[in-house]
Amino acid sequence: MYTTYISIGPAPTKNGQCTFTVWAPECNAVQVVLAASPQLPWPMEKGEMGYWTVTIGQVTPGMQYWYKLDNELQRPDPASRWQPEGVHGPSAIVDPSFDWTDNDWQGIEPAEMILYELHTGAFTQSGTFQGIISKLDHLQILGITAIELMPIAQFPGHHNWGYDGVFPFAIHNEYGTAADLKQLVNAAHQWGIAVILDVVYNHAGPEGNYLPNFAPYFTDKYKLFWGGAVNFDGAWCDGVRNYFIQNALMWLDEFRIDGLRLDAVHAIFDSSALHIMEELTSQVRLLEQRVQRRKLLIAEFDLNNPRYISPVAQGGYGMDAQWVDEFHHALHAAITGEQTGYYEDFGPLEDLARSLQNSYVYTGQFSKHRKRCFGKMPVNTGYNQFIAFVQNHDQVGNRLLGDRLSTVLDAEALKTAAATLMLSPHVPLLFMGEEYGEKNPFLYFTSHTDKVLIEQLCEGRRREFAVFNWEGKVPNPQEEAIFNQSKLSWQIDEVPGLLRFYKYLIAFRKEQPALQNFRRDDAVRNIRIQKNILHFERHGNAAALIICLNLGKEPESIQFEKACTKLFDTSDVAWNGPGSLAPAVVQPEQPFLINPFSALVFEIPTRVEE
Repeated sequence: MYTTYISIGPAPTKNGQCTFTVWAPECNAVQVVLAASPQLPWPMEKGEMGYWTVTIGQVTPGMQYWYKLDNELQRPDPASRWQPEGVHGPSAIVDPSFDWTDNDWQGIEPAEMILYELHTGAFTQSGTFQGIISKLDHLQILGITAIELMPIAQFPGHHNWGYDGVFPFAIHNEYGTAADLKQLVNAAHQWGIAVILDVVYNHAGPEGNYLPNFAPYFTDKYKLFWGGAVNFDGAWCDGVRNYFIQNALMWLDEFRIDGLRLDAVHAIFDSSALHIMEELTSQVRLLEQRVQRRKLLIAEFDLNNPRYISPVAQGGYGMDAQWVDEFHHALHAAITGEQTGYYEDFGPLEDLARSLQNSYVYTGQFSKHRKRCFGKMPVNTGYNQFIAFVQNHDQVGNRLLGDRLSTVLDAEALKTAAATLMLSPHVPLLFMGEEYGEKNPFLYFTSHTDKVLIEQLCEGRRREFAVFNWEGKVPNPQEEAIFNQSKLSWQIDEVPGLLRFYKYLIAFRKEQPALQNFRRDDAVRNIRIQKNILHFERHGNAAALIICLNLGKEPESIQFEKACTKLFDTSDVAWNGPGSLAPAVVQPEQPFLINPFSALVFEIPTRVEE
């Protein structure tokens, strides 16, 4: 596959010169048209593999330009760094310089992450990178060690989840400038917080996508819900692969982003001998060596296939971690009782037990929802390679009314869900506002201008919701009110005491030696189920804990084989609960009661382990 990687887009220098490089292999002529002097286009020279270049003098930041293809089409730069007038306007030059002060920052390991997913536009009232900076103190006090930004690439209109981006190299113009994003990363590192960026390499948005005018970036060989798939393995695929690899390296190198979360990698099709994910991983590893910082690649997909995170030497792609939806599905179904849509595959506590043990719930058995056998056991992987959650943008925003768990569950069940996540062996991810029980919904929102596209989008949402049997009118994602409703209220007492409880839970997870073991062979032991109670042991670093979860609506009696000491109970009055029923010290084979919807942690004395 590729051995020489070519930088694309504008490359300005301090002396006022700028080299423009664009890939257009099937064009016969390409010119740079400066908006300030459109009557004087600059012819570009065609080089190997269809890359066109030209160096122009007296180019300053903010100058706008187009590419003219074959003396006809005038289009923005596919690798534009800035689209000040939106997806249909000219591209603009950005000064790449920045005074960094984070030279002591070394990156982050997956096992160290307490992730916090946020949407830049909805996280604060300003909807900007500067707004995020103003909340970094809140996140650091909470115990967050990494924020994950939903996609920030330029999309059409004012508001969007980000998955309709069409300029992967350009920051959405209403979030801030390139300098603002660098300031956010720099500030986050000063607070000890890593920055993960969600990127979309499986498709482009339906509006403002001019890539096909330049080259065969897409293929009809594979079909996606969003349209044609990205051409990673057909004619002219080398330039496509280079385009996305250069994009990833730009974020990780120039912007010092600590890792990328790659959206829906199951929709990235590649039959090449060297899969694009493996090729990307190899280039990121080279970057790590050069900059001496850890750079993470996180896959998001629902195929229950460990290949993406398995070592290259074992036939994998070598990525660092993946999202694990099935932990969420199993816990959500168990604690809410929902059984429609994909939740029909989940419900019994045995499913949650499987996820705690195997990360995946389905490892080859028959799936009722998929109507086929599904999944594979994730052998040779660690728990620190799986990112779990009780809420995220998909699981909230793809509900009919965007309702959060705080509007579905009471405070005791909310605390139990949070404890189940934090005490699990997986890397935890919180969704913005979850820590204090945000009540505002997080709805699906867009701002397209194509009326036909808008109707197709709404019809698709209606079909999607039909399988869940949810009642009510599907909100119109185009309405400004829908976006405004989705912004955090920052009423941090929405659920009294919940924020304080989350802080305690996160600190407890960090401080407990038994919770720092992520080895699959011994971190989780002795999982047992009794009625609505699931209990298991966490072992590591010569320490051991018993985690006991009651996911039912009634008090239950339980007994352990080992003596142990209670460390905390979510139903304790200290956490605004009704009061713990469990004794401070538990004797072997002595029954005791635990409250409904509660989570308890007991410490097994070291001598028992010896």
